[in-house]
Amino acid sequence: MVKITYIEHSGQEHVVDAQPGLTVMEVAVKAGIPGIDADCGGACACATCHVYVDPAFKTQTGEPSAMEESMLDFASERQDSSRLSCQIGITEELDGMKVTMPEFQG
Repeated sequence: MVKITYIEHSGQEHVVDAQPGLTVMEVAVKAGIPGIDADCGGACACATCHVYVDPAFKTQTGEPSAMEESMLDFASERQDSSRLSCQIGITEELDGMKVTMPEFQG
């Protein structure tokens, strides 16, 4: 299993064992992590699963697609490390990754 740490805007941390093959969003929803709304269910059609990826894992998560970039335009508080968690597939290389949620989604 891969350990992912989800950090709420308040600073509360949730360490979750994630199964490779799922997305960072799917793992958060299944674990009941607050702060990831996932309104579109992972179809890259909204920005309600917006997270800030630990810069140490930028290479491992890859670059956002053109579609993800256009959805991130709707994200509040977008930063250089912003990604949609539905677009980050869990792999062994992400073991130890931290993602932080913005104060508001969408």
